[in-house]
Amino acid sequence: QVQVVESGGGLVQPGGSLGLSCAASGSIFSINAMGWSRQAPGKERESVATIRSDKTTWYADSVKGRVAISRDNARNTVYLQMNSLKPEDTAVYYCHIDYTSNNLQYRSWGQGTQVTVSS
Repeated sequence: QVQVVESGGGLVQPGGSLGLSCAASGSIFSINAMGWSRQAPGKERESVATIRSDKTTWYADSVKGRVAISRDNARNTVYLQMNSLKPEDTAVYYCHIDYTSNNLQYRSWGQGTQVTVSS
């Protein structure tokens, strides 16, 4: 079983910065892609950023240029640095880990962390 735990959410003013982190632990043979999604009230969950095992990254157009995703393979941890935050970035942010265990591939999600951008 794999546990995924996010941290770092909170309240920030518009234009501010916030960093999120997400650590995976448990029975993991290898981690493939890692990523962040978010869900605002009344909206569907949307993917924000992903990073593959070769550190290739992808960003949603809505955050491109303001967000940076990175990973520490030794710590099974993925980070999301968010800058120039806007009120529309307010959402619950979820981390996901795509991993291989016993030759099967899985995706595990964290419990989510609230990010609120407001003055």
